[in-house]
Amino acid sequence: MSARVRAPELRGRAWLNTGGKDLRLTDLRGRVAVLDFWTFCCINCLHVLDELRPLEEKYADVLVVIGVHSPKFEHEKDPEALAAAVERYGVHHPVLDDPELDMWQQYAARAWPTLAVVDPEGYVVATMAGEGHAEGLARLIDELVATHEAKGTLRRGDGPYVPPAEPRTTLRFPGKAVALPGGGLLVSDSARHRVVELADDGETVVRSVGTGSRGRVDGPAGAATFSEPQGLCLLPEHVAEVAGYDLVVADTVNHLLRGVRLATGEVVTVAGTGRQWRSTVDGHAHDALSIDLSSPWDLAWYDDRIVIAMAGIHQLWWFDPIKRTAGMYAGTTVEALRDGPLAEAWLAQPSGLSVSADGTRLWVADSETSAVRYVENGVLGTAVGQGLFDFGHVDGPAAQALLQHPLGVCALPDGSVLVADTYNGAVRRYDPATDRVSTVAADLGEPSDLVLMPDGAVLVVESSAHRITRLAPGALSAAGADTVDGPRHRTERKPTGLAAGEVVLDVVFTPAPGQKLDETYGPSTRLVVSASPPELLLEGAGTGTDLSRRLVLDGAVANGVLQVTAQAATCDADVEHAACHLTRQDWGVPVRVVPDGGSRLPLVLRGMDAG
Repeated sequence: MSARVRAPELRGRAWLNTGGKDLRLTDLRGRVAVLDFWTFCCINCLHVLDELRPLEEKYADVLVVIGVHSPKFEHEKDPEALAAAVERYGVHHPVLDDPELDMWQQYAARAWPTLAVVDPEGYVVATMAGEGHAEGLARLIDELVATHEAKGTLRRGDGPYVPPAEPRTTLRFPGKAVALPGGGLLVSDSARHRVVELADDGETVVRSVGTGSRGRVDGPAGAATFSEPQGLCLLPEHVAEVAGYDLVVADTVNHLLRGVRLATGEVVTVAGTGRQWRSTVDGHAHDALSIDLSSPWDLAWYDDRIVIAMAGIHQLWWFDPIKRTAGMYAGTTVEALRDGPLAEAWLAQPSGLSVSADGTRLWVADSETSAVRYVENGVLGTAVGQGLFDFGHVDGPAAQALLQHPLGVCALPDGSVLVADTYNGAVRRYDPATDRVSTVAADLGEPSDLVLMPDGAVLVVESSAHRITRLAPGALSAAGADTVDGPRHRTERKPTGLAAGEVVLDVVFTPAPGQKLDETYGPSTRLVVSASPPELLLEGAGTGTDLSRRLVLDGAVANGVLQVTAQAATCDADVEHAACHLTRQDWGVPVRVVPDGGSRLPLVLRGMDAG
């Protein structure tokens, strides 16, 4: 057996949710600790927050979860933005601010999210990348509790979490909004888990749908519950009449679509099972209530159906409220930027949708590539944006312009589109006629959506400012726009040096305690490999069932990114009515081809035993 690995000391810029106390590993001694390396832009990281909540409740007296925030985007390094995100996403455990990724490097994290498990004696006993580890974590915690209780090294008691003071504002981190035909607007009040109707002033609350508590209960407005709802879409009148509801809500954390009858506020589930999608890509129509969804973030009526920005799996889906069916619309689940036919294109956490005035084009805010994309004539294109790791605040020709994690888009009658450039705190405008980008408003609080009102006014959902504001008159005119030549950023992760020629990719997977690989419905593992630029890979691209793959790298391509998606199906071993599980992870591995580079690339899908 190899030597046990002592957990590196916890150091960072500051601690949140500890009442001002700096924690050290000695403060955690005697407890099982799970370090969650996350960044608040990442949908997979948000999934893990939700997976950890039941474990934190079940093992409250023996488990301490520590969030280690290791940011991707420049905006995420802002301590105020981090504090807002901790509240926005209901993080009820201590968080260490790791702005320079020091802890990330010391714990050898290679992907967002990564979990590291530290035993009560201060040793790292497991690491795992990606999401879907709740079952395995529970079994491992049970084993560690039993072992250390027998050794006398387990200490039960309250954890170090100290809740912050409750804020008082009308809205709390509103996400999306939609104008009502008769005046006023509906807003998803995300952190308060409800939908709110506001008067024309954007401030006065007319009514709310939902109790304000996290949950997934259908029923009357005063009893129904949501979990961090985001996108809203009003159905055409003739469709609403048949469907029996007027409004569709993307109930994001519940992985559901909910219907709301506006006359009464009655809420009904219309799509999704409540389970997160962990399956294989297909092009079939499914019964809407029998199919799993994954963090639906925005909605739009396009192509005679609801199109869903399925942020959780980097795709667009569709939902037909009359036929009550749903299915995949665009994307392969690979997280990257690639244009082309809808079934072959790549997206990265699409989070905002808007339809052009003539109904021909669907605009998409593709947040993780900091891009504005569009669907037209069965093809996905890119108007602004360069890739997963390039972002900034630069106006001018679209080919050179840069955004930073946009979450919303709003098509204007003249054919241009406004962009809620969230992490730049700005509203940007892309004009296809000139193929240029300009800034029309700045110094906003994480704008997440834009709404064109019947009178032509544009409202901005300022999420971190907890309000709805109106763009100044004239802001959309040429005279009102600015040309900003601001910072250019590139997320620099240390590249892996690999040699030109043959390289072996090995994805290491160890089933969680009490589980075994499941081949009931075919091969238990799947591996998808591609590259950006594609020329980097001479051989080895494509899909297979072996978690080891021979790659051949082109020595003429000095730098690139290997995109790897791996999944493994497992089931409970030696039990009646065994439960099935699917572990999945996407990696974007920066690669530098160098003469003395390695000939093997190991990636850990799940490592349940570090020593």
